[in-house]
Amino acid sequence: MGRLQGRFGSVLNNRWLVFVAAMWVQSVAGIGYLFGSLSPVIKSSLGYNQRQTASIGVAKDLGDSVGFLAGSLCEILPLWAALLIGALQNFIGYGWVWLIVTGRAPALPLWAMCILIFLGNNGETYFNTAALVSCVQNFPKSRGPIVGILKGFAGLSGAILSQIFTMIHTSDHSALIFMVAVGPSVVVTALMFIVRPVGGHRQVRPSDKSSFMFIYSVCLLLAAYLMVVMLLEDLVNLSHIVIILFTVLLLFLLISPIVIPLLLTFHFDVISPAQEVLLPEPLKGETSKSGQSEEQNEVILSEVEEEKPKEVDLLPALERQKRIAQLQARLFQAAAEGAVRVKKRRGPRRGEDFTLTQALIKADLWLIFLSLLLGSGSGLTVIDNLGQMSESLGYDDTHIFVSMISIWNFLGRVGGGYFSEIIVRDHAYPRPVAMAMAQILMAIGHFLFAMAWPGTMYIGTLLIGLGYGAHWAIVPAAASELFGLKNFGALYNFLTVANPAGSLIFSGLIASGIYDYEAEKQAHMHNSSTSLLQSLHHDASFQVEEPLKCKGAICFFFSSLIMSGLCVIAVILSLILVYRTKIVYANLYGRTRT
Repeated sequence: MGRLQGRFGSVLNNRWLVFVAAMWVQSVAGIGYLFGSLSPVIKSSLGYNQRQTASIGVAKDLGDSVGFLAGSLCEILPLWAALLIGALQNFIGYGWVWLIVTGRAPALPLWAMCILIFLGNNGETYFNTAALVSCVQNFPKSRGPIVGILKGFAGLSGAILSQIFTMIHTSDHSALIFMVAVGPSVVVTALMFIVRPVGGHRQVRPSDKSSFMFIYSVCLLLAAYLMVVMLLEDLVNLSHIVIILFTVLLLFLLISPIVIPLLLTFHFDVISPAQEVLLPEPLKGETSKSGQSEEQNEVILSEVEEEKPKEVDLLPALERQKRIAQLQARLFQAAAEGAVRVKKRRGPRRGEDFTLTQALIKADLWLIFLSLLLGSGSGLTVIDNLGQMSESLGYDDTHIFVSMISIWNFLGRVGGGYFSEIIVRDHAYPRPVAMAMAQILMAIGHFLFAMAWPGTMYIGTLLIGLGYGAHWAIVPAAASELFGLKNFGALYNFLTVANPAGSLIFSGLIASGIYDYEAEKQAHMHNSSTSLLQSLHHDASFQVEEPLKCKGAICFFFSSLIMSGLCVIAVILSLILVYRTKIVYANLYGRTRT
């Protein structure tokens, strides 16, 4: 009995259980992806026009991205408390909106509705931050796969929640708002004590590779399954029983990763829980034998960067490490003999723990931010305007492209984490090179949208979805490597601001401005051609103003070319970051290569 209790305790403290629970949290965290289904219900129930509905959309985007408070609280409070705050915000924000939409509560002015939408959507910043912080700390040597998988499930959560709502089979569309208010809050509250950093599990295990491969297999199967289900539901009139079976199988796929912590604990792990907890302690003891010597060692390591000749950076990896080790040994000996005075550092160096304030004065952070703004911001512009883009080119089933880009977005996040990890782990090369590759794909995708050749909508959607998703696997992992894990939550939430900032510039100013200009020009030409009829017939029907719509490739031609060029600039910024951080990644990963 005691052994069984020990095994059960080992399961609860298994880092893989934390990771699986974080995946489940992320599976309900992408509430913002459902806004396209929520906004028509709010618009029709409250009698809003398009401009008022757009204002609520802006509040949603701000709630998605303004996570400074979430990042700060995750550093101060235990993660369960941060998750509880996020669940309460989600429940109160969307719950109140549901009460108003269904007439159970009095209507509020537009600004108050925007606050409620912001409050409800801002809850997901707590879910994202807590999941990423806990798992990146538990898997510091596998940051790429961890971030990619978690962000992938967040991107796929809209499709998951939509499928569950389809199973409910109700004609009351306001019930979706109720589900968004209650569902994520219940799931997160149930898991909030599991999602946390755990001690004694952070070393690399031989079983890690097979465990990650199983998770990747589930991800690919889940993406393919959702794609098939969405196509079938769009093209075939399925019975409710079949939809229920599809949803049950979807939930089974989501639950299946739980076998990893169970198998590792009860079958494959040979280390007892007591030994597991004690594993990290010798490292702490070894490094804390003398506080003064530890501080001196850290300072000497930083002196190596200043003392080594510049030509050392150009040597092959093994030779470079050998020369740096020799210089380091000489500095240690000279410091011990008093021959040199080691200078005190004024702040951390790349690869160490930064506060947000310290990171804000570093060029590397701004290179990441600007590159993310150009790449991710242009991708979000396509996602937000994909319906209009496909409609302008004459496609009737525009929702097919919206569904497809969510799947490619998911695969981009999972694949971006996987391939960027190969780059750093097998080649000790900077992770931002993967971001540059993703931005090249996006530049090609934007160019194809501009050309509007037959079939390019499908290829462009694929490239933009993959490239956009890859950003959100690569950037958080790179930020944690360059600026440390201690204040990762605040750094991550600062970088997420680049997403709505880019969308505001590219979608709110460039794309919409060019679209409206072309639509007005086409309307003017149409009015000129019908001016004779209007002069002969003074019927009121000729005076009805319809919303301006643009038809043809010209609608997004210039904006797509502009975004393609901006993605090329993003590639250049990413390559500059690669050049600046080569030594950091060589030190982080070069010594672990076999």
